[in-house]
Amino acid sequence: MNSLTPPQMAERLALDIPDASYVNLGIGMPVMVANYVPEGREVIYHSENGILGVGPTPAPGTEDPDLINAAKQYVTLIKGGCYFDTADSFAMMRGGHLDIAVLGGFQVSATGDLANWATDNEKYPPAVGGAMDLSVGAKAVYVLMRHTTKDGQPKILDQCTYPLTGTGVVKRIYTDLAVIEVVDQGLRVVELFEGNTFDDVQAVTGTKLLPAR
Repeated sequence: MNSLTPPQMAERLALDIPDASYVNLGIGMPVMVANYVPEGREVIYHSENGILGVGPTPAPGTEDPDLINAAKQYVTLIKGGCYFDTADSFAMMRGGHLDIAVLGGFQVSATGDLANWATDNEKYPPAVGGAMDLSVGAKAVYVLMRHTTKDGQPKILDQCTYPLTGTGVVKRIYTDLAVIEVVDQGLRVVELFEGNTFDDVQAVTGTKLLPAR
């Protein structure tokens, strides 16, 4: 089966962000989304550590060591961008001021539950962090993640087995294989990538999918 690369996944998700949106980008693949704003749109990217107006990744040699995102990666600031303290940043997140939060995920359930902070891995201690605030504070949550684990286990399931970050909060799932929307009836496939068939994607999904309309 064909799959998109992480930059391709980020670029695909960026196509669905409406003009003039305020969008938080979580740690992991979501930070790549800041590299893509479709032509003709203005999108204001927010970073949990206190930036509004995150721009693309700086060119090599132009990095500012005082300008990093929540993933501790060098970023740029668009014209008019600003930075502030954590209290103001979390007030934006919790107060319903962000249109979309793009978060990574370990698991998403058939009803839009999100689990993205515990892996049962003793090397990495659990830390839910700001994802909990974003999952309930943003007007919409998009999840950007691979469709399966490295050993091929499904990450989209009837029910999450990891501790939840938020219940029923996910609106859309962007994977390397497809775009899936959470609707009242379950999970509906919106788009299949690179010639993958519905049956291909269903076979590696841990819950029943609904075909595109």
